[in-house]
Amino acid sequence: MRVYDSLTRAEREFEPLHADHVGMYVCGMTVQDKPHIGHFVPFLTADIVRRYLEHKGYRVVHVQNFTDVDDKIIERARQEGTTPEAVAERNIQKYFEAARAMNLLPATHYPKATEHIPEIVALIDRLVERGHAYAAPNGDVYFRVRTFSAYGKLSGRNVDDLMSGARIEVGEEKEDPLDFALWKAAKPGEPQWPSPWGPGRPGWHIECSAMSMKYLGETFDMHGGGRDLIFPHHENELAQSEAATAKPFVRFWIHNGLLYTGGEKMSKSLGNFFLMEDLLQHYSAEELRFFLLSTHFRSQAEYSDARLEEARAAFQRIREAIARLQEARRSAGENTALVSEAGSDLRDTATQLQQEFFDALEHDFNTAAALGKVFEVVRHANRFVDAAPSGRDAAVVDAVLESFTEMLQLLGFFPDGLPAGADEVPAEVDALARKRQEARAARDWEAADSLRQEILARGWVVDDRPDGYRVKRK
Repeated sequence: MRVYDSLTRAEREFEPLHADHVGMYVCGMTVQDKPHIGHFVPFLTADIVRRYLEHKGYRVVHVQNFTDVDDKIIERARQEGTTPEAVAERNIQKYFEAARAMNLLPATHYPKATEHIPEIVALIDRLVERGHAYAAPNGDVYFRVRTFSAYGKLSGRNVDDLMSGARIEVGEEKEDPLDFALWKAAKPGEPQWPSPWGPGRPGWHIECSAMSMKYLGETFDMHGGGRDLIFPHHENELAQSEAATAKPFVRFWIHNGLLYTGGEKMSKSLGNFFLMEDLLQHYSAEELRFFLLSTHFRSQAEYSDARLEEARAAFQRIREAIARLQEARRSAGENTALVSEAGSDLRDTATQLQQEFFDALEHDFNTAAALGKVFEVVRHANRFVDAAPSGRDAAVVDAVLESFTEMLQLLGFFPDGLPAGADEVPAEVDALARKRQEARAARDWEAADSLRQEILARGWVVDDRPDGYRVKRK
């Protein structure tokens, strides 16, 4: 299995630190607001990585944090006249609601920054002792960037180039404009905890180092997050972690591309985001999952209503192919010994395409290519059903349905098994469809179109075929 690593800027053969399990940390939400669909790109990426690693037999320790104290959360609490804890907890629960709907595998640990203050303080103290951090007179603690000679290796930035735009903000007492905060001295009315440098709260970057190392060790296999976190967040995380331990921090940095809309990155600061709870009112979770997986996770994706509708239509083609195979299976009966030449060809083709599906995931978890193999199976299955006589090829249809199950469930679809097939068509809708077929036979196109519209108004669609028609739910 080959995985692209942002640090080395190359695909490398994946070998875990330990033979039987993989440690994976994913930067979670800063919970000043509800989750939007852009948030779910890294979370869904981690879900696919984990599913595939577990498919290969690894035990995955999956850690995804919540930043539950920071300036934005504090400001939101002030605006609402409530506490930062209340704002954070409300939005954490909104995340879990959306994650359950999207069928994300639960992380092994969901650490919160506020519940790991002792670990954060201990890590800062370690950096101070090693000379990589210092306490300012006002109680802030800063990381000395220039003491870490490899600073910039993840983002590819040069320290001297960074200096050109660096400056010390009002109220900061840094030795160097490049230094960043590990601990922020308490301000009136803000959450605060005791420390050797006085009461305060952690900086953003240090929390992820402390929490990841607590659950995964000082060196672990995979660290995920959006490409926008490479600098400064992950650069600072790497620097402070390796400065504290003198060990490699992360073996594979996995960064996903960002979701754009109207040519701009989807973000809370720009206000161009779409909340998960709103989208789930209009699209199924499987349609949203399909939309996100249809682009390779490292690529930029464009969000729009038109693209979501395309995803809905594409996913419906998969559902329809499954329903058609299930109909063919029912008509084939229980005689699994009768296999036609066409059936044998389909079985061989589906087996080959399933292997190519796995090959796509072996190559940097390429879900877009993997879904392409699913659609090739759809195409061959539909062609087979169109031509196949009834009463035979039961074993072939079983094998193809089994292939669909394994591929689609590995991508997180249909956790309870494939859909049971076509919905039972109400008698009145079936009667309208028969009348429409009679009108078509009589070449009464006006009546046929009127009946189609009436069927559509009842929530059903007529699919005309060479051998007749099929009615399916809209």
